[in-house]
Amino acid sequence: MGLSIDGLSSGLDTTSLINSLMTIEAAPQNLIKSKAAAVQTRISALQGLNSAVADLATKAAKLAEPKGLELYSASSSSPKSSVTVGAGASAGSIDFTVSALAKKQSSVSGALTEWPDDPPVLTVAIAGVAKEITAKTTSLDDVLAAINGAGAGISATKVPIAAGGYRLQFTASDPGAKNTFSVYRGNAAAVADLTAVPLPLTEIRKAQDASVVLWAGTGAEETATSSTNTFSNLLQGASITVTEVGAAPVTVTVARDNAQISKAASDLVGSVNGVLAQISTKSTVVSSTDATGKPVTSGGVFTGDSTIRQVNAAVLSAASQPVDGKSPAEFGITLTKTGTMEFDATKFGDALAKDPAGTMAAVATIAGRVADAAKQASDPTTGLLSTKIKGQQNDAKDFATQIENWDDRLVTRRATLQQTYTALEVALSGMKAQSSWLTSQLAGLSGSNSA
Repeated sequence: MGLSIDGLSSGLDTTSLINSLMTIEAAPQNLIKSKAAAVQTRISALQGLNSAVADLATKAAKLAEPKGLELYSASSSSPKSSVTVGAGASAGSIDFTVSALAKKQSSVSGALTEWPDDPPVLTVAIAGVAKEITAKTTSLDDVLAAINGAGAGISATKVPIAAGGYRLQFTASDPGAKNTFSVYRGNAAAVADLTAVPLPLTEIRKAQDASVVLWAGTGAEETATSSTNTFSNLLQGASITVTEVGAAPVTVTVARDNAQISKAASDLVGSVNGVLAQISTKSTVVSSTDATGKPVTSGGVFTGDSTIRQVNAAVLSAASQPVDGKSPAEFGITLTKTGTMEFDATKFGDALAKDPAGTMAAVATIAGRVADAAKQASDPTTGLLSTKIKGQQNDAKDFATQIENWDDRLVTRRATLQQTYTALEVALSGMKAQSSWLTSQLAGLSGSNSA
């Protein structure tokens, strides 16, 4: 900044004068700032729309998959047997009785005060896999810590007994006959060559698979087993979990869930309308008056944008065009006069009841078209909206550069003005000094002539 002598000689408020001149000088930069703010607003709006369109593409693509609308629910005749459905489910029903629940093996040792071998090495064998474990000392606490930290498929605890000492209780981590275990005194190699000594154990609870009897009492009777209490192979795509043994037959049924299918179609229409609403809201032209009562018309951030119109038209067309010569309205999906979509749950339900396969195929086709249109708009590389956003971001960078250049220019201009007005004050100060000197000289001459 240059030296400023504010009105020292001229009496002018040069600081205010310079500030006023700088306001004028900054007008072009302020215009650029206004444009930059408008671009940022547009970028935010485009990014919000792009996210909504991308979400629509994802949801619609799922419904367009070959089994995207094959939605099922399940029921059980017994509260002691529950069922859930997953991918690949199909309609069906099965009867069974529960004959056994899965159990974990639990066994206890004889009385011990410490581990009988030093060094304290033992091996746990489960399903042909031997896990060798070495404790720090023969202390039962150290042995238990080693077993419980080994991930060998069992856990252990010590239980005090009246005769003195402890029994070690071993319990399998998982139920089922395949998780039957043995504990050996010795290393894994000794177990493999059959020289290890088995630790004598008393079986408290035998490892057991869960079992159900299908078609009990008929010539087709058959038993199905599972290492857990859940059976995943009785009905396609369904998992049945049993919690109680009983002779009473249980019926599990899996059926197409029309309510879920209707909701999926309704959600698709809702997502389409969500995108259309964003576009409509930000494209609305509003008429108002200013402070003087003069009419003022202002458009939304998307008003007049051909790219936005193209996206709107593509999504709307994908959702409303006929399917194999049939109007979507036949399935309860209607284009309204206001340019949005409407879902009639009753009409859709009737169509689904009358022709389930045809109705689901029509919805899948509409979903596929919507997914394609939304993908073309929101694809990160080639999408219309993504490309538009990148262009606006480049404009924002250009405006930022221009504003920065103007900052430098305005700093230089202010310094120049300050130097100019400082020089003016200095010049005026010199002229005043000369004027005072001349006045004094002239006064002296006048005094001499009078004498």
